[in-house]
Amino acid sequence: MDPSLGASALGLGVDELSKDLEAAGLHFESLVARDLRVYSQPLGAALSSWRDSRTGAQIDIVLELPDGTWAGIEVKLGENAADEAAASLLRMADKIDHDRHGEPAALIVITGGRYSYKRADGVCVVPITALGP
Repeated sequence: MDPSLGASALGLGVDELSKDLEAAGLHFESLVARDLRVYSQPLGAALSSWRDSRTGAQIDIVLELPDGTWAGIEVKLGENAADEAAASLLRMADKIDHDRHGEPAALIVITGGRYSYKRADGVCVVPITALGP
């Protein structure tokens, strides 16, 4: 579903969303999930999320290909949240049973920023504008 429909139904425009960054972030996360679903569908990928029931730690999106290859993805509207998101991804990757699920093919933070780069810890930071078929 197009997340702009929800914003429109609620009467939320640019002015309203710029005053409520938490709501804007949730709409941005929905937009990224929709885009990833559309772009990964021809590959037979499945999108889900992950949450540790003991600690409450969570990952926004887990993209898994039919062969079991997977990537952990955090979505942050602002680039300044990339460090916290990367740390969260790395903690999650350490908790996964790699014998059962394998190592992540990638850990990615998708932002509303402008630049793509790979951090020293291996986490990729990618702007939403870099997504595409």
